[in-house]
Amino acid sequence: MPPNESPGTAILAHWRRLSALPGGGWLFSKVLGWQVPYSGSVSPRVLVLEPGHARVRITERRALRQHLGSVHAIALMNVAELASGLAMLGALPANMRGIVTKIGIEYFKKARGVLVAECRCSVARDLPEGEYDFISDVIDAAGDVVARATVTWKLGPIPE
Repeated sequence: MPPNESPGTAILAHWRRLSALPGGGWLFSKVLGWQVPYSGSVSPRVLVLEPGHARVRITERRALRQHLGSVHAIALMNVAELASGLAMLGALPANMRGIVTKIGIEYFKKARGVLVAECRCSVARDLPEGEYDFISDVIDAAGDVVARATVTWKLGPIPE
């Protein structure tokens, strides 16, 4: 990443380049999972990535289940945080960066099958340094919200 380039600028550039190719969305998701190993542990598949909007899919499998047979709460939190970060970082001005300082999540029903985390947000161009909340919903195949995360990001300028 060149000096003073925001992570969001780099992520969007990689997405735009790869997603236009056959299998490019899959490749982008694999590279993202490799670069961010903990988020990669849920095998996320980025479906949509544009400034202020991200949709990320995970699919239930044995490694993500808890003892009751549904997707583990922390796997849901993981994909919700990833969606918030992709959406928010993509919307940040080029001279800004962010880091998570707090996550809260509510669970509404057992999560099973294909799940999609979605975050839509807007970020002002003249955003002052500070902490900001972004909401990410995790939705099942029936269209029901199974979890809603509030992710607090500390945003500030990239040091020169």
